[in-house]
Amino acid sequence: MTDITKFTLSGKTRTEHDLLGEMEVPVEYYFGIQTMRALDNFTISRSKLYDYPQFIYGLADVKQAAALANKDLGLLDKTIADAIVKACEEIKNGQWRDHFQVDMVQGGAGTSTNMNANEVIANRALELLGHQKGEYTFCHPNNHVNLSQSTNDAYPTAIKIALYRSVGELKKSLENLIKALHQKAGQFVHVIKMGRTQLQDAVPMTLGQEFEAFAATLQEETERLEQNRKLLLEVNMGATAIGTGINSDPAYTGICTKHLARITGMEIVPATNMIEATSDTGVFIMNSSAIKRLAVKLSKMCNDLRLLSSGPRTGLNEINLPPMQPGSSIMPGKVNPVIPEVVNQIAYKVIGNDLTVTMASEAGQLQLNVMEPIIALALLENIEMLIQGMNTLRSKCITGITANEDRCKDMVLHSIGLVTALNPYLGYEKSTTIAAEALQTGKGVYELVLEKGWLDKSKLDEILKPENMIQPRKIQKD
Repeated sequence: MTDITKFTLSGKTRTEHDLLGEMEVPVEYYFGIQTMRALDNFTISRSKLYDYPQFIYGLADVKQAAALANKDLGLLDKTIADAIVKACEEIKNGQWRDHFQVDMVQGGAGTSTNMNANEVIANRALELLGHQKGEYTFCHPNNHVNLSQSTNDAYPTAIKIALYRSVGELKKSLENLIKALHQKAGQFVHVIKMGRTQLQDAVPMTLGQEFEAFAATLQEETERLEQNRKLLLEVNMGATAIGTGINSDPAYTGICTKHLARITGMEIVPATNMIEATSDTGVFIMNSSAIKRLAVKLSKMCNDLRLLSSGPRTGLNEINLPPMQPGSSIMPGKVNPVIPEVVNQIAYKVIGNDLTVTMASEAGQLQLNVMEPIIALALLENIEMLIQGMNTLRSKCITGITANEDRCKDMVLHSIGLVTALNPYLGYEKSTTIAAEALQTGKGVYELVLEKGWLDKSKLDEILKPENMIQPRKIQKD
């Protein structure tokens, strides 16, 4: 993405001032002096506001709704309001993104981000009104764009809008992955294999059942994501500084929220207690937890894929993952499960970011939580990584998995786990004897049962049919 140093500058500047003094701002910049100070103060991470367009669009939604509400209340001249609205629409259409330059990690509870948006919108509105950037008499970042607002209501509302949309995209990516797993389960419905507990032989199942279980465990997460996503629809617009609504009209909250709901197409509602809503970040904890839960399940599934494909000669080797790249700089022919491995690593990052959200939420003091910038970055980063990770897992791994059917069947036939299917017919003691002797002698369960004459061949064959071992069935003893 374009860095501030990559803007083509003419060398011309405009003079802007704030409470700390004056500063020369290149005329090409739509942002102004407060953004410039933030760029000087917060060179912290490689994550810039322009890296998260949904956050920018959320800010534009908030500023547009506020301008419309202020116009309705007669607090903002129609001409200025219309210019602000037009500037916001342009931003949401993808224009001026490069001018949202502040670092996502910042002090000030998001003031730098809010002012970056206020300045870009004000300067673009000035152009639309026929003025030059910086001629703030005609449209001011604070007096007009930020009218009836504080960072403390505008910023968290923009975060919630961004997260609501981003979680929606996350759900779509998850649903596509689930669909791919269902399709793979259908392909593997006939492949008999051994199930395992504690990494030891358990009882037979099909590879299809295993992949169907992957799909089912992830399907649960679509419900959790949606459930927690809806909590983001309660906003504190009109709370201003601490929730008391100072400097906002009594009717402003209701009017602004209605405009915001219409603009975004979301069922946005005002918080019932604005003071509580301004200081509480519980909604971010809930969404972070749901995202983490998804990451943990994805990582567990990828662990399984790596185990099932291990080998090829000395591991389980029940499935083949698509070969994506050579696996070693020294070992010829080696191919590694690189796609599941990268998803594992994404999950670890998500888990760490969830802890960041937890600690930042706990760090809130009195009427405001100043740690919301790191909360926003952690959540947006998690969502982006998981979307890319799941898309990669689906397209570069899941859809290309094949089964080693003979290998799977051979392990079933030679597994001591078969004895579990005989337990209802032989009893626990005899079944234990068979298992122990099989371990000691290396003979198969099937062979030992016939040797001892405990079941005849036709009965034993019936019991040990694959289709009779992978689902509940009536026990018919002789």
